[in-house]
Amino acid sequence: MQYNRSCDHFDPEAFGRVAVLYGGHSAEREVSLTSGERVHAALTRVGVQCRLIDTRDDVVGQLQAYRPDCAFTALHGRGGEDGTMQGLLETMGIPYVGSGVMASALAMDKYRCKLLWQAIGLPTPEFVLVTEGDNLELAESMVPAFVKPALEGSSVGVARVDRREDLAAACEAAGKYNGPVLVETFVDGAEFTVGILKGQALPVIKIEADGEFYDYQAKYLSDNTRYCIPCGLSATQEQELQAVALTAFEALGCSGWGRVDFMQDRQGRFWLLEVNTIPGMTEHSLVPMAAADAGLSFDELVIEILHTADVR
Repeated sequence: MQYNRSCDHFDPEAFGRVAVLYGGHSAEREVSLTSGERVHAALTRVGVQCRLIDTRDDVVGQLQAYRPDCAFTALHGRGGEDGTMQGLLETMGIPYVGSGVMASALAMDKYRCKLLWQAIGLPTPEFVLVTEGDNLELAESMVPAFVKPALEGSSVGVARVDRREDLAAACEAAGKYNGPVLVETFVDGAEFTVGILKGQALPVIKIEADGEFYDYQAKYLSDNTRYCIPCGLSATQEQELQAVALTAFEALGCSGWGRVDFMQDRQGRFWLLEVNTIPGMTEHSLVPMAAADAGLSFDELVIEILHTADVR
């Protein structure tokens, strides 16, 4: 499947000064540093004037000093992907790529995201929110399950629990990430992901990790994780999965670009896990892989994303 690109010819000067926001304070800081550096290098290669800004240190002062015409947010996790930075940029009158404040906040909050999907009939695994021990007994009835910090990404703090007696400890560990904990019914099967770029679904990727699931190690550190493109689904199944991904993405109000993750159970049914509104841009990241399969180089992908700064 070829991506229907809109930016074959562009004037790098038309973007003006671009601030590449990266780093920050979240548990995903290291991934963000890598994403930002690669985005900055791509923009530099194609002649766009840009500057890296680490949002951990006086982001307002840095933005005021640089006076960018737009911002490329390469931030992951809290403080960058949850609507906080988007709100700051809007207050300062700086256009930025990707989803807006509300959509970013909803997508980052796994619990409320799933509530919305559930309300409109989209398939997502059963779940319960555990806060300071509340609902723990109900959550125990769902084991085997995944335990996740409700407000983190990149599989930070995620654990698979197969025994009821292990659930409390897993919830306590996930709760150390300063927020509620989501307990989600375990779906035994393959994991798939769908990148989205400017209203188009990119080729589906099937993920095969060596461990129990696609955790932080498998995502960013392991060279043994396998990414299957083509994904092994029939053409009809792939199109159906892409359609669900677009619906789930748009239901949250997301725009520009992102990624939607799924599990497929043993009966072949697909279940929505989450939306990432600022996916990774590292060498191991999924959206660049899918874009390459659709005919976009990394540099071309970055330019396509940059063009979403004026789409809101």
